Order: sequence, then structure tokens, then C-alpha cells
Amino acid sequence: MKKFNVAIVGATGMVGRTLIKVLEERRFPFAQLKLLASSRSANTKIETASGVYTVEEAVPEAFAGVDLAFFSAGGTVSKNLAPEAVKRGAVVVDNSSAFRLEKDVPLVVPEVNPDALAGHNGIIANPNCSTIQLVVALQPLQKAAGLKRVVVSSYQAVSGAGKAALDELMAQSRAILDGKKDFPRERFPHAKAKVQHQMAFNMVPQIDVFADNDYTKEEMKIILETRKILSLPALKITSTTVRVPVFNGHSESVNVEFERPLSAAEAREVLRHAPGIVVIDDPSELAYPMPVEIDGRDEVFVGRIRQDDSVPYGINMWVVADNIRKGAATNSVQIAETLIDRGLL
Repeated sequence: MKKFNVAIVGATGMVGRTLIKVLEERRFPFAQLKLLASSRSANTKIETASGVYTVEEAVPEAFAGVDLAFFSAGGTVSKNLAPEAVKRGAVVVDNSSAFRLEKDVPLVVPEVNPDALAGHNGIIANPNCSTIQLVVALQPLQKAAGLKRVVVSSYQAVSGAGKAALDELMAQSRAILDGKKDFPRERFPHAKAKVQHQMAFNMVPQIDVFADNDYTKEEMKIILETRKILSLPALKITSTTVRVPVFNGHSESVNVEFERPLSAAEAREVLRHAPGIVVIDDPSELAYPMPVEIDGRDEVFVGRIRQDDSVPYGINMWVVADNIRKGAATNSVQIAETLIDRGLL
């Protein structure tokens, strides 16, 4: 099997470190692995199952000889360096939102739209974490009965905001449990917000900044990315995103209205046979997906599938996935594997 020279930009972050782990777990055929980050992280040593690596500074020259580059260092870095990587012969799988809605950039979830990879221009966008798990569950239902309208409310873990946010949640929780009223408030709803909220033992109904329509950028990502991935530009879909004091694992309450009849039992069977999905749905045994139980898994978990009697053809369902793995690192590696399988890398 051919082997590839691989680079990870943002290698010291949560997604970057998980990318290394997923590549090793899935035995991705890399000949060389180059770990890149900002100048302040250069020379950091990272120990992995395949050896100890020294992090290098992410500069254009670092991509010489690289076949495949995973980017997970934010939109500004991607915009500046991804074209430089492509110029030097690399194919880029980008985790930021920098290129997702560009017409000539494929936005890909391999279980859903692998054909979108054909004819890529060197950059492939990895969707938003909440979008990924949503479309994995929606696409088989779209094939079965046609999507008429989708309402999704997400309950998103703090890991989606990065390690500093996780550290703040833990510090707040300890302080409150110790009866202290003074604790850090710097990361919620986001680091640059003019008002900072308590995250511990609370929920914050804002993820990212507000757009002019009073939806947050996170909510608009779900709406616009879902339409693009499913090739349904006119899909009626609305979203509310909420940050919850869960360490890892995003959950979504999804209401789907169909064009054609589809019972809850039929939807359950459709989802059971769909790629990348595990159905956990047995009310008699109190069985349904929960973030604490899917941590570290790569599948999308679906439960609480039931009829919505308020519309002619509709169901409700509960969708849970590990946002760092399937929502970012694993989906990126699956994209790369699909490129190899299809002779596109």
C-alpha cells in the first residue's frame, strides 16, 4: 500500500492531538508525520504510540513534501496557510469554517456525500461538529421519505470551545461546590464577549457571536452546511444551539417532518441499517444515548425515536456523538481514507 507524508496543523490542540490518535488507531498509511503549530508551541515534544515528535512552526515552507495536511488551528490560519500547502502539492482537509460554504470546496461527511470529493481543488472542508452528527442521521431519512422541515436544538459540550473552556468549567464547578462566589468567567459565551456567564451548573443559549438575524453563527452553520451537504438548498431548517456543562459529547433534539409517510418504527429500522449509526432506543429498559456513554466512540448514536402527531408525517429523535472525534478528528481521517479509496490523493 502506498504511504503518504502527513502534516497536522494545530497539533497541540484538542482536535490536533485526537487526530494523531485516530490516525494511529485506524492504521492510516503515513510514511512521515509532521506536527505543526504556532511559533509559541514550536519545539514542544508530543509522545504518541508511533513515537515522539517535535512540533515545528507552521510556515509555508513546512509543507514541502507533504501529501496530506489536516488543519485544525482556526479560520485565520487556514486561510493563510491552506493555499500555501496546496501550492506545494498537498491536499488539505480543513476543520475550520474558512472554506465550508465556498462553492468549489467540497463539504464532506463520508457516510453522507462522498461523491462530493470528486474534482476537489486541493481543499476539502470538514463540517461543523453539530452538523456532522445531524446529517448522518438525516440523510437516510431523506432517502426514505423526503425531508420537508427540520427543527434542531443542540446541547453542546464544553470541549467544543477548547481546553481553556474545559479548564474554566472545572474551576467554576470546584469553586461553587466549595461554597466560593469568586471564580473565573472568561470563556462563556465566548472569550471576546462583553458579558461573561457562569457555565457550571448552568446552560448558555449562545454559541459563537450573533448574526444580524439574531441567530448565532453556530446556528447558521448548522442551517447552511446541512443544506449544502444534503444538496437541499431550499430545505426548511431552523436551529437553536445551547452550551451545556457537559465535558464532551454533543446532543441534539431533532424534529423532522417528511414529505411522505414514515412511521417511527420504519424510521428506526432505516437508521439501524444506515452507515455510521448506532440505534439505542428501548424505553422499557430506559435505553437511549447519553454523552457520558459515547465518549471516545466514532459512531453517531440515535434514540428516543417517536411519532410527532402534530404533523401528518413526522418524528422526533435524539442524536448524540463525540464532538472531538466524529465531530472533528475522525471525520477528517475518514475523508482522507475516502480520498485514498477513490484514487483522489
